Amino acid sequence: MANRNRTRTFGAAAAAAALGIVAAIGGAGASATPRQVPGDDVRLNEIQVIGTHNSYKVLPSQAEQDVIRSFIGAAADAMQYQHAPLPEQFGQQKVRQIELDVWVDSAGGRFSEPLLRSALGLGPYYPEIMDQPGTKTFHIQDVDYGSTCPSFVMCLQQIRNWSDTNPFHVPIAVLVELKDSGLPPIGGYTFTDPEPWTPAAMDVLDAEIRSVFPENHMITPDDVRGGRATLRDGVLDNGWPTLGESRGQVMFMMDNGGGYRTDYLAGHPSLLGRVMFTNAPGPGVDDAAFLKRNDPFDPSIPDLVQQGFVVRTRADGDTREARDNDTGPRDAALASGAQWVSTDYPVPGMAVGFESPYYASIPGGTVARCNPVNAPASCVSADLDGIRQPPTRPEEPDTSTPITGTTPTTGTTPTTGTTPTTGTTPTTGTAPTTGTVPTTVTTPGTTPAPPPPAAHPRPAAPSYTG
Repeated sequence: MANRNRTRTFGAAAAAAALGIVAAIGGAGASATPRQVPGDDVRLNEIQVIGTHNSYKVLPSQAEQDVIRSFIGAAADAMQYQHAPLPEQFGQQKVRQIELDVWVDSAGGRFSEPLLRSALGLGPYYPEIMDQPGTKTFHIQDVDYGSTCPSFVMCLQQIRNWSDTNPFHVPIAVLVELKDSGLPPIGGYTFTDPEPWTPAAMDVLDAEIRSVFPENHMITPDDVRGGRATLRDGVLDNGWPTLGESRGQVMFMMDNGGGYRTDYLAGHPSLLGRVMFTNAPGPGVDDAAFLKRNDPFDPSIPDLVQQGFVVRTRADGDTREARDNDTGPRDAALASGAQWVSTDYPVPGMAVGFESPYYASIPGGTVARCNPVNAPASCVSADLDGIRQPPTRPEEPDTSTPITGTTPTTGTTPTTGTTPTTGTTPTTGTAPTTGTVPTTVTTPGTTPAPPPPAAHPRPAAPSYTG
């Protein structure tokens, strides 16, 4: 474990809530010394939670969806999904792992006028946000651009605000996919050319994260490595924190491998000083801690979990399992022991454009459960997460409205209470100015609107899913 105190310091309201929990556990005659909350001795890698894929995503307008389908036909089915705002996912859908796709926008304005919107005369997309320098969050440039938090820092602020209000949650894991693939021209249309993810841009990404989350609010590679020679050594020597040490914290993992991983590691052996855990190519490398195994039937997952590594897998993808109500991959993912099981359907009723009873949740209805592969015998699932709100069944969306009343449409700004003002959007090349989170909302100007959701791919070549 790291030398620094990794346990979060809570505000007055959270401290009062903590005292209430201690009193409830210890009774009226409890000692002045705080007693351990049940579940605190379980380690982060010994639990399992549900995550969401492309967690920021909302669909464009029906007119835009129709145009997409006219060009790519049934392939548009893979993009037909969307998600509630991040705070709703955490509070009502029991989600504890999310995925954010991020794009470099060093000067600002690169993605302000998506081609699809322009072709239909819909005007720019959130120019008050998108014109500002800083990393942006969306699925595919010009085509599938709808987001409940169009800037990366806005997403982080939403996470931070919810976490501060609910500080006893198990750690929230944020999978970050660095995107910079171009798209080939289609039908005479030319798409926006992305900026590449250079090492300097990755430094800015770390700085943006640190502008919102102080060190004691995060689990970092340095924490897990501690005084050991490599991060892998830390993992194999019980380097993951207990829930008692990490409640209310977040951690970040890079989805990408290959050259992205190499650039992020350059000058940072075993991720020294870095914020994100890399997606290691295998368990034998020095930076091995997190391994992405999207195939839930991958036979290596249980062994990796047993060794102490953390794994993310997927219960469904590209809307296929939901359309067929195929629960086989979901059940395999849960049985594998992967700590994070990602889905586009964390609660019932989220299918868009078709009907299906399919969804993926933790068996037993808890937020987290004792990992079926490596949890200690003393673990009790109901003790793990202090936030236990029952999920609400979302109403069936129509063809022009997002799945919840709080999910922003493509032409309106997110209204979750955490939208930063235009002046708080970070500039590329400099770390944003403060670790505090804005508590007021400035609604960007008016622009047209979107509806329901889509799915995911991860090939190196440009793709309409991912």
